[in-house]
Amino acid sequence: MASAVLEGAEPWTGGSGTTGALVLHGFTGTPQSMRGVAERLAQDGFNVDLPLLPGHGTSPDDLKATAWSDWCEAAEAALLSLQQRCDAVVVVGLSMGGALSLWLGTRHPELKALVLINPAAVAMDDEISDQLTMLMQGGTEFIPGVGSDIADPSSKEVAYELVPLSAVLSLNAGLKDLEAALSKVTSPVLLMTSREDHVVPAAAGEAVAAGVSGPLERLVLERSYHVATLDFDRELLEDRTSAFCLASTA
Repeated sequence: MASAVLEGAEPWTGGSGTTGALVLHGFTGTPQSMRGVAERLAQDGFNVDLPLLPGHGTSPDDLKATAWSDWCEAAEAALLSLQQRCDAVVVVGLSMGGALSLWLGTRHPELKALVLINPAAVAMDDEISDQLTMLMQGGTEFIPGVGSDIADPSSKEVAYELVPLSAVLSLNAGLKDLEAALSKVTSPVLLMTSREDHVVPAAAGEAVAAGVSGPLERLVLERSYHVATLDFDRELLEDRTSAFCLASTA
């Protein structure tokens, strides 16, 4: 049985109308990190779904029981639900949510726009992956988490402090497959990356920019770390996200 949902980590839906927006949080994070973006899109006329991904927002033990395939399945189920009640849909994702957005883009060319915020879109080096695999085989189940990489000292992300190695390695395997499929993404993309990010390497943004086949816009976030949606650039980020999605669905 899954643990109770942490305070602030609840899924969220809002807005109305015929244009949908699927908003996806990152690995070990929760909808709390994307709530501001979701509420802004709802305010601007989008029918918004911000789900809590499997294994997240409860306990690291729950995350240990899930994998890349579970997060992909949940993201696609949320997308299909939105498509049933909307004429068009955009997808917005942070970190792993950005990777899931790209994964959806490889399967759904009908998406009107993808907004990617510091997307985790490249796999780790094989040497690091091998070291983590050896750690897990040696009995290590959890490593320190990567949540709350935020420059603003007044802001904090609701995220796990420990991360199951099995989930880390599953995510890494999924990102390897995603890297090879980026050219299938033909929807317009807004790629926002922080100048200083201690979680996702700059190579991830460059891989996305070089790999996708559709129109691309880029924005560098000068004052924020990885969780830019909760950081100093959050208002700029929300403005640009909404403007891009509105223009893409006009």
